[in-house]
Amino acid sequence: MCLNKMNTYEIIKKVRDIEIKTGKLVSESFQGQYLSVFKGKGMEFAEVREYVVGDDVRTIDWNITARTSKPYVKKFNEERELTVMVACDVSGSHIFGTKNKMKNELSAELAALFMFAALKTGDKTGLYLFSDSTELYIPPKKGKNHILRIIREMIAYSPKSTGTNISEALKNINHILKRKAVIIFISDFMDNGFEKAVKITEQKHDLIPVIINDKMELNLTTHPALVSYINLEKNERGYVDLSDKYLIEKYNAEFKTKRENLKKLFNSQSIDFMEINTESDIFSTVVSFFKKRKIKIAKGK
Repeated sequence: MCLNKMNTYEIIKKVRDIEIKTGKLVSESFQGQYLSVFKGKGMEFAEVREYVVGDDVRTIDWNITARTSKPYVKKFNEERELTVMVACDVSGSHIFGTKNKMKNELSAELAALFMFAALKTGDKTGLYLFSDSTELYIPPKKGKNHILRIIREMIAYSPKSTGTNISEALKNINHILKRKAVIIFISDFMDNGFEKAVKITEQKHDLIPVIINDKMELNLTTHPALVSYINLEKNERGYVDLSDKYLIEKYNAEFKTKRENLKKLFNSQSIDFMEINTESDIFSTVVSFFKKRKIKIAKGK
């Protein structure tokens, strides 16, 4: 079922189902893990004071030091309030799923999990939907009604375009968000040429890429069947002969190489990322991500 063709009743029911499901999952334990891996990342200026032995020389305020002829350092407080921006790919390839749910449905559930955790810890949440251009932007705010609106848009929004441009999306997000934010970037990354944009965004924000897959995309198997398909991104129709072993092996090899190169890009920039498919348990996937990130933070990496 294509979620953007749902009627009003179905949309409301789906939003409610996601609210109940993710609300139950965001336990005190989950909140604690969320806090430990995202809180304390930003710092805000508090005051200046005279330098004392042992202070980090990098915090010296040279303007005041020059005026007073005494060394002064800037004092910072840990920022307790974060901005969590969910950036979600709504291109044609996300209206796809062969098992329990489609990619865009999985994206909405995943986003809700992060946003309800943010709600309970007093953080702002926003939404940026993109295809090959900006589709929808909802500025960060607090509040349950705000989150429910975001979930509703994620499952009911009808994109104007079916293409994908990840580089342009990241560029626009960097322009919109003036202060450092946590960016949950959800996409199947079926695009090219976004490496530079990823590196720039990671320098400005805490970028968390989430790679969305369908099981069929990960490993296409041979069957004695001729399957019709529609490529929504390119507006193409055709047939695939699943009995063609050479064709299937070629597709699997190419898809695997693209995924390996994507992960190499993230690892080369020390970017923490998640990979999830339409059959995955999103809660266990996110908790596993939190645990790995917590270990990494503890090691000072």
